[in-house]
Amino acid sequence: MAPRANWKGFLRLSLVTCPVALYPATSDTEKVSFNQINRKTGHRIKYLKVDAETGDEVTSEDIVKGYKVDTDTYIEVTKDELDDIALDSTHTIDIDEFVPKTDIDNRYLIRPYYLVPDGKVGHDAYAVIRETIRSMNKVAIGRVVLTNREHIIALEPLEAGLMGTLLRYPYEVRSEREYFDDIQDVKLTKDMLDLAKHIVEKKSGAFEPELFEDHYETALIDLINKKRAGTPITAKAAPKSGGNVINLMDALKKSLANEKDTAPAAKVVKETAKEIAKETAKETAKAKKPKKRVEGQREMLLPISGKGGKDAAAKETAPKKADKPVRATARTKKAG
Repeated sequence: MAPRANWKGFLRLSLVTCPVALYPATSDTEKVSFNQINRKTGHRIKYLKVDAETGDEVTSEDIVKGYKVDTDTYIEVTKDELDDIALDSTHTIDIDEFVPKTDIDNRYLIRPYYLVPDGKVGHDAYAVIRETIRSMNKVAIGRVVLTNREHIIALEPLEAGLMGTLLRYPYEVRSEREYFDDIQDVKLTKDMLDLAKHIVEKKSGAFEPELFEDHYETALIDLINKKRAGTPITAKAAPKSGGNVINLMDALKKSLANEKDTAPAAKVVKETAKEIAKETAKETAKAKKPKKRVEGQREMLLPISGKGGKDAAAKETAPKKADKPVRATARTKKAG
């Protein structure tokens, strides 16, 4: 199921306007998530909104926003008052200027979105705006209101669409001087830099995010699989410390030697991973459409017991070995 649009409105460049929808370009829903439960009963924990002084529960209609001006002193602000100061950009993204992408400091980047035409009309105007930005090789800067706050958004072409990246305001970015002023000015020898460059060259390659692995996520899935299978959990031994670096030059030389030894093996592993990814994609394309999964059940976890006759019951009661977690290609649901 496609995600719900975070915002709908209009994209405007001077007198050229088209209806658009803004969708999140990233998602955390496929990560393992947990609920808080009562250890004694196994029931979920429910949070109540209570008055900090009386301890009485407060209903939603009695809860308003307040700005703290002093200890226990707040200025109440109502929803109607907030609506009265709503900005014009609430329903329109106005393109104010065009800037080189290299001018945008990475510290100002917050999160990416996909901006697409909303409905069957407006595709021509959308294409005009997109191709204008593309032809100028610049980024369009506009404003958009999300969750009642105005954000700066940078728009740039991405294939047939537009990607919008929310930007921070200057007051949200801390100065590096607060942290870098105490860094010592160290003089490095050419030999040290040359060795370090060789190490970097050995580790250099193309950016291939499909080969990235979230090791903690994999460990979480493996832990849940083992617990559902009733496998005893043993504590992992503490990693051995490599000790402090005494001689930087020796450390660089040893690092370079290690890279030379491991480089061929790493290349083989990388190529193998690529081949496996290709074969998996082929098998997935040939496979039949999978049955709908039970809500909350991840593809890589052990199946939940259910109906299926004596044979199925016998299989489910027998000890099962936890499957090795495999990252699903399709969107999966949260565990738990």
